[in-house]
Amino acid sequence: MKLCISGALGHIGSRLIRNLSIPGLETVYLVDNLLTQRYAALFDLPGDIDFVFKEIDIRSEEMGSIIGDSDVLVHLAAITDAEKSFERNDDIEEINKEGLASVARLCADEGCAMLFPSSTSVYGSQSELVDERCPEEELQPQSPYADSKLFGERLLSRLGMQSDLRFVTFRLGTIFGYSRGMRFHTAVNKFIWQASTDQPITVWRTALTQKRPYCGLDDCIGAINFFITNNLFLNDIYNIVTTNLTVKDIIDVIKRYLPDLGVSLVDSPIMNQLSYEVSNRKSLDLGFTYRDDLESSIRDVLHKLKHVNSGITHLNM
Repeated sequence: MKLCISGALGHIGSRLIRNLSIPGLETVYLVDNLLTQRYAALFDLPGDIDFVFKEIDIRSEEMGSIIGDSDVLVHLAAITDAEKSFERNDDIEEINKEGLASVARLCADEGCAMLFPSSTSVYGSQSELVDERCPEEELQPQSPYADSKLFGERLLSRLGMQSDLRFVTFRLGTIFGYSRGMRFHTAVNKFIWQASTDQPITVWRTALTQKRPYCGLDDCIGAINFFITNNLFLNDIYNIVTTNLTVKDIIDVIKRYLPDLGVSLVDSPIMNQLSYEVSNRKSLDLGFTYRDDLESSIRDVLHKLKHVNSGITHLNM
């Protein structure tokens, strides 16, 4: 099997390329434009896979030959900061929409299956536990980022009906967990960074007790390996969610290691989301098992930052 991973050096990709467990995997194309300069994500790659690194944009003509030589595309390349996406509409349009459309059509033309990471943020405000059966008219993306993910879902659905494109869409909860290409703009990771550098945790004013879906990085990668290994490109959508938590739940865990942690309430462009929970029942019914644990993940990242802040306590690993 030959695999292509776009955005391969990012938060998810840089961990995935070190934890691929797909039988018969021979060649893995790593596509990244290096705009975020995550060069270190290429250090010490496993030696049992033929990695081919390509420093190109996903809209490059070279993507045609790469996808043509691949059995599966894991399309991780995207603008992912939901809050800052309000200021980056042009980038969202070019990368998250036009870039996705380009590689999706190539996959359809070349017979390459596609794994697309959408987001549970497409659900927006919901009054109760939601799952993949939520009617499309009730989806309420609250940011340009979330809107681009819903655009992607609709695009793949159309291509799946109009062509031979085989795909699976993951609605991922907010990712937490360590990787070499780790980003710190999402809730859990941002809070850990702020706490480790003696900053008060900044929480959106309306969000402290609102419940949201989260996905551990190990579970995310486990799901990618599981779906590819079992050839589950069923042109369907699956929530990939480890747990549903409030911001207070997360802060309480960090406070076990930094008891003097401060909290500051701030305003955000994304202020009208209500509390909502997302079901992972559909992926469980396929046989996927979730293994991640929030506290273990937080402790792991704090341990890696332990010499930044002498106030971090109780980090026996």
